[in-house]
Amino acid sequence: MQAVLWHADSLKPKTTLEEHSSLITDVRFSPSMPRLATSSFDKTVRVWDADNPGYSLRTFMGHSASVMSLDFHPNESDLICSCDGDGEIRYWSIKNGSCQRVFKGGTAQMRFQPRLGRYLAAAAENVVSILDVETQACRHSLQGHTKPIHSVCWDPSGEFLASVSEDSVRVWTLGSGSEGECIHELSCNGNKFHSCVFHPTYTSLLVIGCYQSLELWNMSENKTMTLSAHEGLIAALAVSTATGLVASASHDKFVKLWK
Repeated sequence: MQAVLWHADSLKPKTTLEEHSSLITDVRFSPSMPRLATSSFDKTVRVWDADNPGYSLRTFMGHSASVMSLDFHPNESDLICSCDGDGEIRYWSIKNGSCQRVFKGGTAQMRFQPRLGRYLAAAAENVVSILDVETQACRHSLQGHTKPIHSVCWDPSGEFLASVSEDSVRVWTLGSGSEGECIHELSCNGNKFHSCVFHPTYTSLLVIGCYQSLELWNMSENKTMTLSAHEGLIAALAVSTATGLVASASHDKFVKLWK
């Protein structure tokens, strides 16, 4: 129902964003300007001014199901993208507040490729589709998970993509073929996986959010370390490339910052 904006230096709350009428499913900051966006079970996407977030600047309506995920394009500052539980993806223009494109592809989570912004990774059931941002054509279909995918994330260079289901994590590289190649795989040893993020400074380290713990996976050596982290499921992870910090958000109602 609400999102809280915090001052990263003092760790004090700045303001609370309270316009959604149902659960918020995703929060993303714009990489190019002081904007953030939220998606919700109330079937809307809202865009906020991070510097003056008293009320939303835009409310995008048009999805016929719960909006599950959203993202800002890394280079085109006017483009925001969202997907709903029925697999519909929508492109929105922040400037004029209109829907630019509607197509099918993702239900669980979606993320634009960082830096280049050429591709959109969209997870639905146990497949990740790598869609061409311009044409919406499916360039790669990443298949291999046997359980539904909860989370996807790119590494900062935009070369590698990680996907997480409850029993496995896969890291992919996008070759010239349509398949995409799985170059690393980690199976869960009892604690179900849920979220993931590439470490902001150690490029071969993937941080995986589980129930109550963080799994640190050194992919180059294929070694893992488990950190006791929360009292509940770690539903989301985020990184700051500026500070090198990793943030974890859990169903125990805590957000924690890790060095």
